Amino acid sequence: MPSVKVRIGEPLDKALRILKKKLDKEAVMKAAKAHRFYDKPSVKKRAKSKAALKYRR
Repeated sequence: MPSVKVRIGEPLDKALRILKKKLDKEAVMKAAKAHRFYDKPSVKKRAKSKAALKYRR
């Protein structure tokens, strides 16, 4: 899990912005959303092939 050290006098908004960038870079939130609900294997396979088709275009 990414962490951010907040220095004395540093605004909290800046630290939150840095934390959000680290989370996006490591795809933590994307993985959490993917595990939020159970998808059947057939649904996963269909979504994967659809994404591959979209990527090829």
